[in-house]
Parts: sequence; C-alpha cells; structure tokens
Amino acid sequence: MRQRFPAGPDVEARVLLDEIAVEPEGGPLAVGDPRVADFLAGLARRLLTPGGVRRFPELASLGFFLRRAELQRALDRLRGDAAGLRFPRGLVFHVPPANVDTIFVYSWALSALAGNRNVVRISPRAAGAAQRALEALNEALADADPAVGRTQRMVTYGHDDAATAVLSAACDLRVVWGGDRSVTEVRHHPLAPRARDLTFPDRTSFATISVAGWQQASEAARWEAAQGFFNDAYWFDQAACASPRALFWVGADGDARVASTEFFAHLRAVLDSRGHVTEPAMAVQKRVAAYGAAADGLVGSIRLLGLDALAAVVGLKDQTCSYFGFTPHELGQLATRLGGRGIDRVVPFGSALRFSAVWDGYDLLAELTRVTTLEPPAPSPAPFRRVQGE
Repeated sequence: MRQRFPAGPDVEARVLLDEIAVEPEGGPLAVGDPRVADFLAGLARRLLTPGGVRRFPELASLGFFLRRAELQRALDRLRGDAAGLRFPRGLVFHVPPANVDTIFVYSWALSALAGNRNVVRISPRAAGAAQRALEALNEALADADPAVGRTQRMVTYGHDDAATAVLSAACDLRVVWGGDRSVTEVRHHPLAPRARDLTFPDRTSFATISVAGWQQASEAARWEAAQGFFNDAYWFDQAACASPRALFWVGADGDARVASTEFFAHLRAVLDSRGHVTEPAMAVQKRVAAYGAAADGLVGSIRLLGLDALAAVVGLKDQTCSYFGFTPHELGQLATRLGGRGIDRVVPFGSALRFSAVWDGYDLLAELTRVTTLEPPAPSPAPFRRVQGE
C-alpha cells in the first residue's frame, strides 16, 4: 500500500496496523482531543488559501467545515447528550468513493476528532482537489503534535482483496461510501464480531422551486438562486449523492412555464460567466442516460400544484431536497408528512453539497463514538423501626 498521509514508503497492511496500535506520547486520543482539534484548525487554514480555492472551489467548503468553531458546534451537540460518557470506538477503516474528491477528508476528520485511530483507503483514481487536500494534510503535520501522525493513516492500493480483508478484520467500525455496489463488495470481507458497518449506499437528490416564491422574489434573489443551483448541480457533475438530478416546479402549470423560462435564462448566464465545461466522459454518460430514459418511456411531465403532490414521488433513496421560495412552515409540513420515508436533508439552494456532521440521517460523531453509562446507586430503603405496642 502506498502511504499518502503521512507520506512514506509502501507498507504492508499488517505492518501499518502494528504501527498505529502503539500508544502515542501524551496518551491515547480522546473525544474532542485538542491535539487533533489544533491539527484540523491548521489544515483548514491551508485549504482556504486563495490560490487553492480558485483552482478547487470545493476546498472552500471543506476548509469552512474544518474551522475550529464549526467542529466545536458538533462536539457541543454530542456533549449535550446526557446518555453517558463518550469514548472513541477504536480503529476505524474508511472506504470513500473516487467520484467526490474531498469526502475522505470529511469522513476522516470527524472520526479523528472523535479520538479514533483511522485508516483511509484513497482510490488510485483520486486527483485534483483530493491531491491538494493530501498535500495540505502533509504540510500541516509540520506544526502538529506527533500523536496525529502516529495514529492516522491514508493509503492507496488497487483492488487488493487481501489488504481490504486485513483492515476489515482489524477495525472496530468500517465506514463505506460510494453506493450499493461498493457497499456490497466491501461487505464480502468479514468484520470482527463486535465491529459493525456504517454505510452510505446509493442515494439521489432533487431540487424544487415554488412558483409563487419565484414570482415574489427580487431580481437579486433570483440571481442568487441561479448561482446556488449552479453550485449544487454542476460541482462534481451531479456525481455526488446530494447533487440534484431533477427539478420540480410547484405551482400552476402556466405560471410554472413562465417562471422556468426565466430561471433557466438566469442559469444560462451563470454557466457562461463561470465558463463551465462538462467533462467529455460525463457528458456522453448523461446524453446516453437521457436517450435511454426517453426510449424506455421513463421521461414524462409531472405537474405539481402543491408540496403534497411532491411527497407522493419521494422514496427511501431520496437524500437531499434543495429548495427556493418555500416558507419554513411549508417545508416542515412536507418533512412531517414524509415521516422519515425519504429526504434526510432539506436545504436552500447553494447548500446541497455543504457537508454536515449530521449526514444521511446519522449524527456522525455519535456513530463514531461509544457510550459508557454511569448509573448512581438506588437510595437505600428507610430502616424498619418497630413501633412500641406492636
């Protein structure tokens, strides 16, 4: 396996596991360990340099997420849980996808903040923003406590079942991203009896616009909506699970046609100003999918007069609903009607790809830790006293 962080020579899986099992100076990591928090804060500063952000805009979101204040909010929410004392799970093995360059950092950072030792498999196809993130990680080690480098590893290897089997058997928690196929393939490798999987299988997302909300919006708000939709739909070429793959207009059909014409004119202007070009392979894939759907009779029109009608087309695979023009009350009614049957996130345009410590319905820090409950002794019963005359 090629060691990417800390950068080093190739290593065998069992040797790597032996190395990170050694307790670092200063003791094992704890939940919210300041040694990790300080490292992540330094990493955020490196990711947010103007040059890096211009080349890879997704690094701005990652750097924002890793800021000390953001991570402290997640820790505060975790500590507000009165269930008991929180401790790290132990060794966490992460298998992130190759098509979303920065997800491995989010997954790893929360697990490290939870005090875990981590091994992250980075795809050999990872490049671009992923490569810059790895460079920043290694740069940040210069100012880090040695405990970070001793307990954390990011490696690259091909489809090596032996390495995956060794890492799977050794871990206490395995975090698998990337879709149903990836989850199924990784699950062929057994875990230890007390270990478990945290999986992120195939999900889809959609966007919705209130026709009335669009009609009432100012011109500035309309431009902001088009720019936000661009960020949601065009970063990662819709490959991210949170990227909208459908846009629903909620309102009268005639008004929706006028509003959609106006919206797409704004979006076209944003595309032109950003100079966006879809990668050739992705462009071909999208066109083939569109022709295939048309040939199979899967493409038609859906006219929605209200959010109740939208609820009827939502399923368990739907993850994120990004929106414009709806009131909080309307969105709350939609979520209540669904009752957990679909949609884990409801976010305004421009926020679909903003990672959160709560993802796919999981509070990730809670999943990455374990709880020890402390129960006080029951009060002693009052002593029995014999009453005179009994």
